[in-house]
Amino acid sequence: MSSGSILIVDDEFAIRDMLKMALEFEGFECLEAQDIQQAHTMIVDEMPELVLLDWMLPGGSGLELLRRLKRDELTRDLPVIMLTAKTAEDNLVQGLDVGADDYITKPFAPKELIARIRALLRRVKGAVDGERVQVAGLVLDSNSRRVFIADHPLDMGPTEFNLLQFFMTHPERAYTRSQLLDRVWGANVYVEERTVDVHIRRLRKVLQSPHGDYSNLIQTVRGTGYRFSSVGVV
Repeated sequence: MSSGSILIVDDEFAIRDMLKMALEFEGFECLEAQDIQQAHTMIVDEMPELVLLDWMLPGGSGLELLRRLKRDELTRDLPVIMLTAKTAEDNLVQGLDVGADDYITKPFAPKELIARIRALLRRVKGAVDGERVQVAGLVLDSNSRRVFIADHPLDMGPTEFNLLQFFMTHPERAYTRSQLLDRVWGANVYVEERTVDVHIRRLRKVLQSPHGDYSNLIQTVRGTGYRFSSVGVV
């Protein structure tokens, strides 16, 4: 894998050039592709660290390429941020359902995109290296599968741990119950969506520790599902 390499997949030269200039200024190495065939070849040959994938492309949509990447064992874990002019919630949810790690809607500020890229790469590195994930006094250790508040261990079940681990490594994004079932329980496990609510209640209760209450980090998003947000937490 190239160090810090980002593959930009967009059929508009002006957008690729703008992104390339912004990313290279931040120290990233950039690769470019203008359609899904060229992009797939470059991914297999170069194995970039992350892909910026436009939704609308000649010869097939970005969503089609994303599905192909997620079916392949060699590329299924490749981080992908969708670039889209589509703002309808159904379209955005569709991209996340297929396996996109994040999305950003055009037009966007390059600084926002770079911040998203850095955040995603940190999450991926943490998951691979087994590093601790920390929000204020709440710490999750993937190696020991233990959670601490202010250095005091919490007693929680494996499902609550997996749920919290997913939330802490995918913050500031609303997920439906169906998406949480797929990401935490697994796509081949058939349980009712209300199961998510039960485990959310259990997790919130565990996070209400005498040493600190972090239950409010798990927010209910009306009409959608749940989100883990540390905004405002010191």
